[in-house]
Order: sequence, then C-alpha cells, then structure tokens
Amino acid sequence: MSDINEMNVGVRWYVAHTYSGYENKVKASLEKIIENRGLGHLFFDIKIPVETVVEKNGDTEKEVEVKVFPSYVLIKMIMTDESWHAVRNITGVTGFVGPGSRPTPLTEAEVDALNIESKRVELLVKVGDEVSVCGGLFEGYTGVVQSISDDQKKITVLVKRGRRDMPVELDANDVKLA
Repeated sequence: MSDINEMNVGVRWYVAHTYSGYENKVKASLEKIIENRGLGHLFFDIKIPVETVVEKNGDTEKEVEVKVFPSYVLIKMIMTDESWHAVRNITGVTGFVGPGSRPTPLTEAEVDALNIESKRVELLVKVGDEVSVCGGLFEGYTGVVQSISDDQKKITVLVKRGRRDMPVELDANDVKLA
C-alpha cells in the first residue's frame, strides 16, 4: 500500500497548482480523464473560483469573470493512488498544495471561508410565529419570533417569563414551531 492510499480521509477538497492560464484546460482534461477511465466514484466536483466584476468605461459597462485564485483548481475527491496520478499527470498541473508531495485537504473552515460549497438554509419559522425552545438554557419555554439574522443562524424570541416577555437570542437549531 502506498503513502497516498494511507492518507485517504474520504471525500475532501484538494487544491491543485497549475501553470498560469491553464486552469480551464486542466479542468477540461480532468473531466475527460474521469469520463474515459470511469473514475466518477473518486471525483465529485472541480471548481475554478471566479467572481464577476463589472468594468465601467464611461457609459459602457462590461461584466468580466476574474479568477479569485489564479493558477489553482479546487477538486473534491477521494485521495487514492489512482486519483492522485490522474490529476498529477495532466499537462499544466505542477502538483498539489501541501508539504512536499503530500496533498493536504482543505479544512471545513477553509471550505466555508472560500464559499466553495454554498449551503442554503431555509427556516420554516417566520417573524411572528409562536415557537417552543427545544435546546439550550431556555429549553421548554415558548415565545414569539421577534427577528431572524440575515444568515438565518440566530433567532431572537420573546420568551414568556412570569409577567413579562424577555428577548432571547437562540441558535436556529434550538427552535421549532409550537
């Protein structure tokens, strides 16, 4: 068993370094190799991070895609000898990001910071709904939703305590419809 197979940690994001301007060629070549060799069980996604920039020149506007990380291609895959060789032997790839010849997967925090995978959370509760608290310090209490944060991770609930309502900020996971 090789050193690469021993590093296998499941499906993770890896970063391949390419020659400048070869990002799209590397992505196209890798997609073709995956299809021809039947490696779909090892590769899950290939991304070249880009952002759309509007260039203004007087009255004219033009949308241009600009690479956020030039010379890098992000690959979601299972690291094995076969997948490593498939990526490493593509013309234009200089190697994986990591110490020496050991590819290092991105951490969950890095994946979140790069917005590689956009996870859309849709809450069932709305402002004004009566909810019950199912976790945390106020578990068992009920209240009315006062506000929801923009990222939909925090909810402010007016919890009934005695004769007055008290605003409490809770995680979205700790609240359910009453």
